Amino acid sequence: MKLADALTRRPLVLDGGLSNQLEAAGHDLSDALWSARLLADEPEAIAAAHRAYYEAGADIATTASYQATFEGFAKHGIDALSTAELLRLSVELAREAGTYVRRQVWVAASAGPYGAMLADGSEYRGRYGLTVAELERFHRPRLEVLADAEPDVIALETVPDTDEARALLRAVRGLGVPAWLSYTVSGGYTRAGQPLTEAFALAADAEEILAVGVNCCDPQDADAAVRLAARITGKPAVAYPNSGETWDAAARAWRGPAHFTAGRVTGWRDAGARLIGGCCRVGPESIAQVAAELSGGEGHGEGPQ
Repeated sequence: MKLADALTRRPLVLDGGLSNQLEAAGHDLSDALWSARLLADEPEAIAAAHRAYYEAGADIATTASYQATFEGFAKHGIDALSTAELLRLSVELAREAGTYVRRQVWVAASAGPYGAMLADGSEYRGRYGLTVAELERFHRPRLEVLADAEPDVIALETVPDTDEARALLRAVRGLGVPAWLSYTVSGGYTRAGQPLTEAFALAADAEEILAVGVNCCDPQDADAAVRLAARITGKPAVAYPNSGETWDAAARAWRGPAHFTAGRVTGWRDAGARLIGGCCRVGPESIAQVAAELSGGEGHGEGPQ
C-alpha cells in the first residue's frame, strides 16, 4: 500500500531520534557528519537502529541522510560518486531493517536543511544569507539521488525559515516521490521568526507535498502548530518534536529537562496529524508508548520473524 493511501486509514507512527539510538548503542557522533558518518564507517549500526524503532512500533523509518550532503562529505575526502552511493545506501538500510517485522512499513528519506551541513546550529536560526535559487541548487542534487533510491517519501525536515522552504518545494518538483515539509519552530513562528500561517501556506498547493507540520521543536510548540498546519493546508499534518531539551550548539550538548510524553499524541491526532513520532532524544521506548497511545493502548510493535 502506498503511504498516501495508508494515511487515509489511520495515523502512522514515525521513529524517534536516530542519533539517540546510535549513541545509546555506544557510537560517537561528535564530528560534523553526525550520524551520516556511520553510513561509511558502520552501516550495520544504522540498520540496527532502524530495526529497534520498527520493533518498537514505528511504521516509518527516517534515513541517516539528514546531514549527508555532497559538500559535507567532500570536506571529509569523500568524492561525489561515493557520496551518491552512501545516500542510496541510507535508503537501502532502512528498507532492509523493515524486513524483520511482520507488517508493512515505509521509508522516509531524510533531507535536512542547509544549516545541518554547516554543523554549527544554524538550522535553528535560518537566514543563511543565500538566495532561494542558491538553496535550491544546493538541495536538488541530493534529492535527485535520494529519489532514485525509491523511498516511499522524502522528509524535508527541520526547515528553519520560509526561504529554505521555498527552495525545497522547488527542488522536490518532478522527482516522482512524495514529500512532507516539516519546520522547526518556536512559539508559533519559524526559527527565523516568520509566522507559521505564512510558512504553512507555502505548501498548500504543492502537489508533491503529502503532509505539513513540525519537528525538532519543543513538544508544547507542536500542539498549536499541528492544528494550524492542517487548517491552512488542508493536508495531513506531521508532528515529531524533540524530548523538550534544548541543543547547545557551542557545547554540542543537550540542556534542560525532557518533557516529551506519549499522552500528547492523541491531541495531535485529533488536531489533524497523521504522521506522529519523535525527533532528537526520543528513543524506542517512547515510540513504543506513542504506538500504544495511537492504537488504543495495545501498540503494534513486533519482534523479529
